[in-house]
Amino acid sequence: MANKQNNYYFQASNTLIYSYHYQTITNNNMVNPIWTFGVLLIPGYQFLDMAGPVDYLQLHSRDFMSGVPGVTPEILNNAPIINWHFIAQDLNPVNASSGPPLPPTDTFETAPKLDYLLVPGPDPYIVLPAPTTKYIQTVVSDASFKGLLTVCTGSMAIAQTGVLDGHKVCSNKVMLRDAASKGLINHNVTWIGDKRWHQDGKIWSAAGVTAGIDLAAGFIATKVSKNATALAQDAFEYHPNPASPDRFARILKGVDLN
Repeated sequence: MANKQNNYYFQASNTLIYSYHYQTITNNNMVNPIWTFGVLLIPGYQFLDMAGPVDYLQLHSRDFMSGVPGVTPEILNNAPIINWHFIAQDLNPVNASSGPPLPPTDTFETAPKLDYLLVPGPDPYIVLPAPTTKYIQTVVSDASFKGLLTVCTGSMAIAQTGVLDGHKVCSNKVMLRDAASKGLINHNVTWIGDKRWHQDGKIWSAAGVTAGIDLAAGFIATKVSKNATALAQDAFEYHPNPASPDRFARILKGVDLN
């Protein structure tokens, strides 16, 4: 389901060109909250880790809801205006696990101050470049920052920055099991092995891949009304999984994560 705010264009060469129509929108005396939402594009990230949560969150935005049949004034007038920023170290297109290379909209230097940052999962053993580490630390430590969302191995990858120290965090269970077997578990983080997703203060973390959509559902449910989430779920034809019980908890049964 698409609406007028989400545009994609194809050239004659069949190369996909993304039109980032999530431009900054001013309030214009509306009551709608405005969110500045960053997506950190680490090379090799899992495409669905990014696309699933972004698309599901965007469903609840004023831009999207304005085109949904059956939307009420109550839902529309309280729907967030989400300004998306796809951020990388430079503006070169970033390759994911699948799909076309994604051209960032912002670099670490040009990105605005964020309310939220989403980190889709790359190789969990990646050594982050110093500028990436510094950017993550700077964003998360800002007093006005509202929330960090990690999906799948995103949490394992950024644990090296220290921003997850002392927190309870989910990640991809197969990769946590692998890290435990290799003695590569980051012991500054309390890893959760039996939940689909978890919130610990400003840290929202999802387990493997599709759990990112469930995380997005849990996150947005704290921000908008039940009527809004119900309409979005109908439009998405999706019923969110709860944080627990998690049918995939069996993967880490008997594994010492901490």
